[in-house]
Amino acid sequence: MTRLTDWLLGLNGIAVYGLVGLLVFAEDALFVGFVLPGETAAVLGGVAASLGHAALPAMLAVVVGAAIIGDSVGYEVGRHLGPRILRGRLLRRRAERVVAAREQLARRGGTAVFFGRFVAFFRATMPALAGTAGMRYPKFLAFNAAGGLVWGVSVVLIGYVAGNSYATVERTFGRATALVALAVVVIAAVAWRIRSARRARRPGRRP
Repeated sequence: MTRLTDWLLGLNGIAVYGLVGLLVFAEDALFVGFVLPGETAAVLGGVAASLGHAALPAMLAVVVGAAIIGDSVGYEVGRHLGPRILRGRLLRRRAERVVAAREQLARRGGTAVFFGRFVAFFRATMPALAGTAGMRYPKFLAFNAAGGLVWGVSVVLIGYVAGNSYATVERTFGRATALVALAVVVIAAVAWRIRSARRARRPGRRP
């Protein structure tokens, strides 16, 4: 991991965008997350931007785009291959965690897709499980895109702010991004309730 970190932080421009984007994409589309979490690559992308090896807006776009596209590919893999994925050696070794992920998906639907983005194992498996479960793609895409946006922006910015202190931050940024996601959901829920209350109080509106 140290060699890869040093190598990635030594790249510039297109090379660093390409490697970070590939790792984030592959985590969800090809289960590479079991070997190298895409979150690590994303935070290092933010560090690379802070060191001047990449432009921050471009890195944000690359990470968010790769996260959303990777999840969509993972969804299609699950939709077309179905139960064969669950019988594979890679997931068979993690049967208990797969069961937990499927239970989360059954209970929470799209919300599980959103919050799954902030847990390494769920991030690598939830898209395929959603496809296997037959979740409608428009619904999946909406929650996937929301999760990819919040996660991608949060993780890259954490790496950018951390700069050379990324080794320390790397141990805690998973929790930090989860807290950011929770804050976004709470704010959105409050805004929706306020808007609904205002509409209900408008003159001429039937009770």
